[in-house]
Amino acid sequence: MNDAQIKSWISSGKTALGIEFGSTRIKSVLIGPDHSVLAIGGHGWENQLVNGIWTYSLDAIWNGIQDSYADLARQVEAQYGLKLTTIGSIGLSAMMHGYLPFDGEGKQLAEFRTWRNSMTAQAAGELTELFGQNIPERWSIAHLDQAILNGEDHVSQIRFLTTLEGYVHWQLTGRKVLGVGEGSGMFPVDPATCQYDAAMVEKFNARVAKYNFPWKLIDILPTILMAGDDAGSLTEAGARLLDPTGTLQAGIPFCPPEGDAETGMVATNSIAPRTGNVSAGTSCFSMVVLEKPLASVHQEIDLVCTPTGKLVAMVHCNNCTSDLNAWAGLFRQFAAACGLEVDTNKLYTTLFEAALSGEKDGGGLMSYNYDSGEQVTGLSEGRPLFVRQPGHQLTLNNFMRTQLMTALATLKTGMDLLYQEGVAIDTIYGHGGYFKTPVVGQKMLAAAINAPVTVMETAGEGGAWGMAVLAGYRMWRKPGQSLDDYLADEVFAGMTGTTQEPDPEDVAGFNAFTARFVKGLAAEKAAVETL
Repeated sequence: MNDAQIKSWISSGKTALGIEFGSTRIKSVLIGPDHSVLAIGGHGWENQLVNGIWTYSLDAIWNGIQDSYADLARQVEAQYGLKLTTIGSIGLSAMMHGYLPFDGEGKQLAEFRTWRNSMTAQAAGELTELFGQNIPERWSIAHLDQAILNGEDHVSQIRFLTTLEGYVHWQLTGRKVLGVGEGSGMFPVDPATCQYDAAMVEKFNARVAKYNFPWKLIDILPTILMAGDDAGSLTEAGARLLDPTGTLQAGIPFCPPEGDAETGMVATNSIAPRTGNVSAGTSCFSMVVLEKPLASVHQEIDLVCTPTGKLVAMVHCNNCTSDLNAWAGLFRQFAAACGLEVDTNKLYTTLFEAALSGEKDGGGLMSYNYDSGEQVTGLSEGRPLFVRQPGHQLTLNNFMRTQLMTALATLKTGMDLLYQEGVAIDTIYGHGGYFKTPVVGQKMLAAAINAPVTVMETAGEGGAWGMAVLAGYRMWRKPGQSLDDYLADEVFAGMTGTTQEPDPEDVAGFNAFTARFVKGLAAEKAAVETL
């Protein structure tokens, strides 16, 4: 597309903007009507461990989104010579679930408790038994219930409970809403109605009735919307929050805010039954769209929804590449001590490709990448741990293969349960930083799940691009056009990707590694208890 056409789109507002709050970066992606990326903005940030709770402050949230948007606006002006004054539609996404409670005046009542916290084991277990459905520790309802069990004073003052993107959306538009996918991780959703499960709502209200709170659950949760629904417009106050320079105009339509799991599904065109995707970065999770409900309740598997309300089996792991990144940083320091300056892409490419030459099971080495707790394996805290037995070959190739396999080992234990349930998967798509080095991450995931893994050319932009597509669907879809058809016909038609088939020797090696990984969890648990 030529610059004249792009300039026309930007000046006339024929664009869509997706902003996603990731764990380490807030990313803004502007697309045109052909869904191509026109400009990208970003802001780096990190969670903080405050009084034992992983959190981000509200100041960090607003400084971050303003800086990310400003970076995008600068890119637009530098590339096309235009100030960004209007946009066709905007969508917000963020790290899934968590806990953000507010009083009737909009005052924050407790620190933002992110997905990374493993502090709700009692509540999650009791609610799982009460509802007959797995309630993960990171879900908003688990955090609320645990706060009640802990006797936290702020609970009686709650008048609105939401997630990160739900909060930002509320401040920018005045609307207290969420997309059905993210809503299904606050509280279970009934796939038949695509609303909070009414029977479970009543069970929860009965559970907490003795506390005489001045609220009922449904009154404090966001309203659930479906993909494409009207989710409000940018207010004057919201425009100044997003763009303090005063350049961006109010009145821009918003689509329903969604979680990063849902935007990942959109970004990989995996919202139809028998499709799935794996997002692998700071955390990793798989999303498999089901043809029917699972037969059993598994603590390793969450049930959530696509942005259109289809039932999804999700295996979520708090830990993926953080420890791997720490080791890469150590190698960078060694190179610097030797007087060598190593480009980041070359560093990761070299380390990842070394893994391909390692022994298939990692040569007997073992690593646990647990920076934080992991519900799938029953750990409330984590301790990164590397272990080897005397005589095993400590080579760079074996070490890196071990690091890449341990990043996926916890995920594999949950995926194996899905296969045991008879879940059929035709296609798995990979996206996230783990797949940035060509081939390597795909081969490792294909070995872990014993299935072909495809990476689309859009995977590098990830969920922020997927959120922009959802914003585009809000505005550009044809009358009656479903999101499935919109993605197939308007977004991914003709788009190419690369696929890696599972290698039988890689599969056997990963299975052997995982068996040792599970057996050695006792050592990780001992490290948590003693270190």
